[in-house]
Amino acid sequence: MLFTSEQISAGHPDKICDQISDAVVSDCLRNDRNSRVAVETLIKDNHIIVAGEITSKFEPHIESTVASVLYRCQPSIYSDFDLVTHITKQSPDIAQGVDNKGAGDQGMMFGYATDETSKMLPLPFVLATAAIESLESAGHPGLLPDAKAQVTYDYGRRRIDTFLISTQHREDVDPDDVFYLCRRIMTNVAESYGKNTDFRVLVNPTGRFVTGGSFADTGVTGRKIICDTYGGAAHHGGGAFSGKDPTKVDRSGAYMARKIAKDILRHKYARRCEVQLAYAIGVEEPVSVMVDTFHTGKVPRAYLTSWIRKHYDLTPAGIISGLGLRDVNYERTSTLGHFWRQYLPWEE
Repeated sequence: MLFTSEQISAGHPDKICDQISDAVVSDCLRNDRNSRVAVETLIKDNHIIVAGEITSKFEPHIESTVASVLYRCQPSIYSDFDLVTHITKQSPDIAQGVDNKGAGDQGMMFGYATDETSKMLPLPFVLATAAIESLESAGHPGLLPDAKAQVTYDYGRRRIDTFLISTQHREDVDPDDVFYLCRRIMTNVAESYGKNTDFRVLVNPTGRFVTGGSFADTGVTGRKIICDTYGGAAHHGGGAFSGKDPTKVDRSGAYMARKIAKDILRHKYARRCEVQLAYAIGVEEPVSVMVDTFHTGKVPRAYLTSWIRKHYDLTPAGIISGLGLRDVNYERTSTLGHFWRQYLPWEE
């Protein structure tokens, strides 16, 4: 009955890339609401590549966007980085489908909700996310931006089994100080959710974590899709969110599926729910809608499927309009997960 979830910090190299890609998306949409954007970022050391497709009346200043993200997330290189960009316009074949109000790609998207926390997210994932949020908020001068948290939860005994934090630190910092700070964060997070504090504690298990960020690992947009969603407790269609404007159903479809799953719980139709939407490129309506309530449903699944189709406009244009997805600042979604901040339209 052990289940494990993780979360990562804004200074993790993959998350740096997600933030750069989403910053480009937001910049384009602020200046041209009809922008089509699909941008990927790669970072290694102080070398950065931004590539993809942008069709917009606005031409983003990618270098300044990259610098602003690095200033927050890896300040050691924000004034000294090597940038290569390769941007073209959206493929006319894809554009034709979107212009006709169809989906910008094929694929399947999943939304999930559970009543085990007030955020309607799995408890181990919520605990790991809260730990990273607390670690970043602590602002300890001896710590550096790259960090990960991982929580193993025993659903049979309803207790935390193992709590792990790996956090980058300065060379001259005493490892005991890092352990004490992380242990205190773990305890505070566990207590805030009414959970046990006698769990196994792991802090920087290799003994040190001085080299981090893009100098330890290569970062790529869209490589932490489980941290972006439900911590592995639900299916994932495989498509990343960051770097994509909302005509891409990888993003908009997943947001709508999450809203539907939450609404099903709000209506007391189930205590746990997963919704799958699937699309074909250039086609307006989803090719399938599926609901799984994991034996917690109060109404038949067939009823829920028809209820969804009756109450929600599942066309890409309908999702974008209904959730106001052209007005979202996607930079706010690219760290700590896309599904818990209550001010986001799919969470309200």
